[in-house]
Amino acid sequence: MSEKIKVPTVAEMVAAGETPEILFWVGCAGSFDDRAKKITKAVVKLLHHAGIKFAVLGTEESCTGDPAKRAGNEFTFMMQAVQNIQVLDSYKIKRIVTACPHCFNTIKNEYPELGGVYDVVHHSQLINTLLKEGRIKIKEGGDFKGKKITFHDPCYLGRANDVYEAPRELLSKLDSELVEMKNCKSKGLCCGAGGAQMFKEAEKGDLEINVKRTEDVLEVKADIVATGCPFCNTMMTDGVKHFNKENDIEILDIAEMIANAADL
Repeated sequence: MSEKIKVPTVAEMVAAGETPEILFWVGCAGSFDDRAKKITKAVVKLLHHAGIKFAVLGTEESCTGDPAKRAGNEFTFMMQAVQNIQVLDSYKIKRIVTACPHCFNTIKNEYPELGGVYDVVHHSQLINTLLKEGRIKIKEGGDFKGKKITFHDPCYLGRANDVYEAPRELLSKLDSELVEMKNCKSKGLCCGAGGAQMFKEAEKGDLEINVKRTEDVLEVKADIVATGCPFCNTMMTDGVKHFNKENDIEILDIAEMIANAADL
């Protein structure tokens, strides 16, 4: 039976006279989407195993405002952002980790101009550091032995923030082959969900972006598409289904892959 991990809220931790080493910003997808909840659980397992003193905001966490801002509603974004900054500052939060590049980019790059300055890391960066420090160890062999893995770069992690190596360093630790799609790193192709596109119908056109992106996956004959974003995960899953390849190609977040391969 899997171990049950009790994740404290920051309020509970502060009430007990403690402060978290790091705040895990779960995000809307990680909180409410059934598929993304599995990514959240994988991150929690890894942080817990590494002995990190972390907490979540729980019901005090609200949307970062990213979708509103991308859709052009600056007023709603400001309301969301200021509310979140007030909560974070009231608990004197300094360091934040998140599994969502949209949350990562917004809190890291757009909150400072509203007074919210924090050390924000993507989960791939933190997990990579924990592996290097030996706080997480990978088992020999494992489920990924002999598999061909390709990494899909999330736009807000890669092109927006130049984070390319941390996810790849993580995947290189697995007993598998890492193959690159022709559109990767700074030339990576969007999954189709960014810019608030996730929440609206597509404009008229000949091809959905996620279908185009999945063609890149099929070209390298990957067994697994590794993602670092819950929205990319959804879009790539739909793309694979479009080609009726869901039994041949698995879509997994890097946190899930490391949690699966780690000696936890």
